[in-house]
Formats: sequence, C-alpha cells, structure tokens
Amino acid sequence: MITKKLRSIGGSWGVIIPKAILDGLGINPVLDQVELYLEDNEIRIRKIKKD
Repeated sequence: MITKKLRSIGGSWGVIIPKAILDGLGINPVLDQVELYLEDNEIRIRKIKKD
C-alpha cells in the first residue's frame, strides 16, 4: 500500500499516481484515458478500453 497526500491543482485536488501502479494496470498516461467513479465509498480508477 502507498500513502499519498492530496495536492491542490488549480481549483481541484489531485493525487500523483506512481509509475509502478500505472505499469501494473497497463495504463500509459500519454495514450490512455481513465474513468473515475465512486463505489462502496471509494474512488476507483479504471482504464477505458479501446475498441
């Protein structure tokens, strides 16, 4: 488990996602899009599959 603090980004808040986690999920931050959603009181991030 990795613990992170939220960071102010303009008028929003963000979390820096470590490269190792992106690699483990097969997410390329330059080419891929992700969707964020709430489930069971958690924020979930999922790679959008290309057709």
